[in-house]
Amino acid sequence: MAKKSLIERNRKRERLAKRFAARRARLKAVARDSSVSMEEQFAARLKLAELPRNSAPVRVRLRCELTGRSRGNYRKFKLSRIGLRDLASSGQIPGMVKSSW
Repeated sequence: MAKKSLIERNRKRERLAKRFAARRARLKAVARDSSVSMEEQFAARLKLAELPRNSAPVRVRLRCELTGRSRGNYRKFKLSRIGLRDLASSGQIPGMVKSSW
């Protein structure tokens, strides 16, 4: 189990990324648009830099929903390899069978 503080920090980043997504997208569009003057592009980049760093979606880490483990996660299930194996072995994931040969 991961530390509670790391799990909560990641949740805070998810909330911030969701809250600032529209503003961030708008500023990025202006900053990339070549038809806009250079001064406006520069101003948009400055405003983008003033946004909280944790509001960037890149800073959100994929963590296991059960344990909070940060490594070895399957995006499709939002579970770590260990949690996925436990659930599959107990038959809680439909259609998934533990391989053996």
